[in-house]
Amino acid sequence: MVSQEPPRTKAGVLRCLGWIAVLLSSWAVFLLLLQSLFGRQVDRMQVLRLGRELALQVRLTELTLERYPPILIQDLTGLDLLVVQRPSVKAAPSAVQLEHQQVLTDALCQRLRECPVLLPVDQVDPAVWIELISPLEPVWLRAPLPRTHGWPPQPMLLGLAGVMAAVSTTGLVLAVEVDRPLRRLGRALSVVGDGQNLDLGVVPEEGAPVVMRVSRRFNAMVGRLADNQRERNTMLAGIAHDLRAPLTRLRFRLSLQNLAMEDSQAWDRDLDALERITDQFLLYAGGGTSEPFVACPLDEWLAEVVASYPAGMLQLDVTPIMAEVRPVALGRAVTNLIDNAFSYGQAPVVVRLRQHHNHAILEIWDQGPGLSDEEWRKALQPFHRLDPSRGQTGHCGLGLAIVNHVVQGHRGSLSITHQHAEGSDRPGQFAVVITLEANMQTS
Repeated sequence: MVSQEPPRTKAGVLRCLGWIAVLLSSWAVFLLLLQSLFGRQVDRMQVLRLGRELALQVRLTELTLERYPPILIQDLTGLDLLVVQRPSVKAAPSAVQLEHQQVLTDALCQRLRECPVLLPVDQVDPAVWIELISPLEPVWLRAPLPRTHGWPPQPMLLGLAGVMAAVSTTGLVLAVEVDRPLRRLGRALSVVGDGQNLDLGVVPEEGAPVVMRVSRRFNAMVGRLADNQRERNTMLAGIAHDLRAPLTRLRFRLSLQNLAMEDSQAWDRDLDALERITDQFLLYAGGGTSEPFVACPLDEWLAEVVASYPAGMLQLDVTPIMAEVRPVALGRAVTNLIDNAFSYGQAPVVVRLRQHHNHAILEIWDQGPGLSDEEWRKALQPFHRLDPSRGQTGHCGLGLAIVNHVVQGHRGSLSITHQHAEGSDRPGQFAVVITLEANMQTS
């Protein structure tokens, strides 16, 4: 049975081969760049170094020629010596060879008592004849010159290009395989941590192996959270729907009973409370996520939302702002906050809409003491009631949780502020603040 390589392994091998190709390509590019910029300078440095070595060699050879013949010196030292009046030049040297010859001449003149005469060997052989000071006969020393710049490049440039390619490729690997996936994972963590749509928290399983494992486990966690959220919403919606029919039948049966006025009103209040609880269950389970986003002038929309409230009890202060919102769901959230301001704060209530940079700031102010930061954090938790007696009036602790759910569905934030906070333009003692993106684009 032929075993097949797992797709992840194949993808990893292809990714590795791709980075090797990037390394080799960058090495070639850096080598071409270094050779074009510094090839001639490197050759010049080698000629200068050769000049320092040849100066010592020329001086020692001239001292030896005072006592021994050139043939004996050549046999003993292996130097290429030529006894002739003037060596013949077979062909004109190239421009680069002449440049190297001049650099070598300058280097020797700086280190010897007399400037020697240098003659090129030929165009093919990069070497020169150096005239030595001899007491008997003219002697010439053959000295090889470095190869002209070109291919193959100098070993120093090869090594430097390799180091530069390795550093740049390593940086690119870290940026693509580690940094970019981690940044994407960080944004997904922010989305999930802020309680926004969990489907937006899924990240591609890309990058280095360790980053892929972290992304895979994160996606699994997000999947479990999304499943739990769907199960919870389904359960709440199911309970609310199942309660509606018995409540309707109970209200109908009570209407047929000859109850005292006081008893009938008490029953009606209890049934109204149960219906409010079931409505809150349905709102929390849905959260308005099925409603599409529409471009809306927030100032006109807000005027319609608050139109049913008494003008003497509510003041509206708006600035024209355009944004894409779910108007029905956001309208319920704002109405809930206004009702809370009337019920648990003090009139007058001020609804203010203003723009700060690229955000729309919606504030619901009242004149009551409001909540502390700790009480606010608790109030945002589902099914948490700051006042236990409110459970007797049809409140199940989902009001602010529903508002927060709707605001997060708009990729906004919900917060509180007090009159004693920074800033003097505050029309009340306590406010709940909704922050949305102005002119935001949604999918």
